[in-house]
Amino acid sequence: MTKMTLGAHSFLLGFEQLERMVEQAAKSKDGYPPFNIEQVSDHAYRITLAVAGFADEDLSITVENAKLVVRGARPAMDEERVFLHRGIAARQFQKSFVLADGVEVVGAITASGLLHIDLERAEPETVVQTITINKA
Repeated sequence: MTKMTLGAHSFLLGFEQLERMVEQAAKSKDGYPPFNIEQVSDHAYRITLAVAGFADEDLSITVENAKLVVRGARPAMDEERVFLHRGIAARQFQKSFVLADGVEVVGAITASGLLHIDLERAEPETVVQTITINKA
């Protein structure tokens, strides 16, 4: 059986980059920190990450090459502390989300150990282009 790819379909031109992004996203299986993605309206989304124990200064949010990248790094903890049980993760993380064309980050807030990142998609414009046929 042959694997059908976007680039192999005769009516889909220029989707090779989309196919690479989908493959890259499929390889990223790190579940830390846990997160939700919700659609809050037809053109708005919210990503919520569980960042308990991280201060606002420990978090960074950037958009790099159509990727939303969220990083968390906590300062070194006091090594003299003795834990009888350690169930709260304190490790660094980097979580990436691929953004479609026209999707922009409009804000971020932290509340109750959660980081909320709000995104909006610009209203798509209808573009009609007429192509002139030149004589040879």
